[in-house]
Order: sequence, then C-alpha cells, then structure tokens
Amino acid sequence: MTKDSSPTQLTHFDQQGQAHMVDVAAKQDTHRTAIACGVIRMKAETLAIITEGTAKKGDVLGIARIAAIMAAKRTSDLIPLCHPLALTRVHVDFSITTETNTIQCQAQVETVGKTGVEMEALTAVQVGLLTIYDMCKAVDRGMVMSDIRVLEKHGGKSGDWVSLIDQQDHN
Repeated sequence: MTKDSSPTQLTHFDQQGQAHMVDVAAKQDTHRTAIACGVIRMKAETLAIITEGTAKKGDVLGIARIAAIMAAKRTSDLIPLCHPLALTRVHVDFSITTETNTIQCQAQVETVGKTGVEMEALTAVQVGLLTIYDMCKAVDRGMVMSDIRVLEKHGGKSGDWVSLIDQQDHN
C-alpha cells in the first residue's frame, strides 16, 4: 500500500492482490468516533410485546443493548482484517416508531487509537438487531432488518465524514 492512497483504493489488498491487515504503525493516535444505525421492521403485535415487556425471553431491548456492546468489543474476532481496538465508549440507543412498527438501533463507538471504529459501530447495530430478532422470532419470523449504515465518523487523518443521505433526509 502506498502512503498516499486515494479513498477509492482498496487498502486491504497488497500490490499482488493478496489480502492483508493494513499496517497502522506510523499513524498517529487520535480520538475517533463512529455512529451507525439500522432498523428492524415487525408486526404490530410483536412491537407491542416488546414495548409492554411481555416477551417470554425477558427485556428484549435491554438484552439487545448488552449484545450490541459486547459485539462492538469483539468486532476483530468476527471481521478477519479488523484491528483489535481498545474501545473507550460504546453507547447504544433504541427508538421505537409505532406508526411503522420499527425499532431503530443507533450505536456510537469511540476510541483513542490509530484506526477508526466504523466496523465496531456497524457490528454493534447489526448484533443488536439480530438479538431482537432472536428474542422475538417465536412470534414473528418475518421481521426485516434494513438500512444498516454509518451515519458519521470523526477523527484520524481523513477527518470528519457525515452521510449525505441522512443530511438530505433531515432537510
């Protein structure tokens, strides 16, 4: 990999096209943050079970929050070329929209280090949503997870990035 890599260059491949873990030794430690989100859509009855706290397996969103935090911490065990990171913060929120029978999961992950935390935030969101599915699949196997994406990232050499899609949605 060259030092001056463009954003379109795939950094996880060497000059021979072999997969490798990116060398971050020369990079400076900076405070890095990423925010990701995703949605799970379900039947109104399923959402009612979650919001009323009557799921047979327990507090669905409480358990999904813990699962999301644990997943962020274990991302490098799941994604082969991810660096193991010492996370300084993982914050997970769920918001319920009864009109669309959806729950949105949003994760903010932070570290002080040489590489970003986008993968950790995305992993937290996906595992949080998977946990909701797992806990409620007995009553609703048709739940759909979608729109998993990075909303923003801050820190590092490339600086700040905010999703233009979400900026357009809010204007």
